[in-house]
Amino acid sequence: MTSLIRTIHRWTSLIFSLAVAAIFAGMALTTLPEWVYLTPLPPLAVLVPTGLYLFALPYLGKPQSRMQAAE
Repeated sequence: MTSLIRTIHRWTSLIFSLAVAAIFAGMALTTLPEWVYLTPLPPLAVLVPTGLYLFALPYLGKPQSRMQAAE
């Protein structure tokens, strides 16, 4: 399950980055319609929960004893 979430997060981050880069390139070339600026929001809505899950994953794991953590 974690590998699926990690894969979804990686591909969504690629889509988000390309959308933002396309907006900046489009701004340099011409005036864009208002809705174009909203295109990164759906990928961002996926990135936030998956990123928070991946961030919290080490803290949600099995607790280790002090002896194992010191090794």
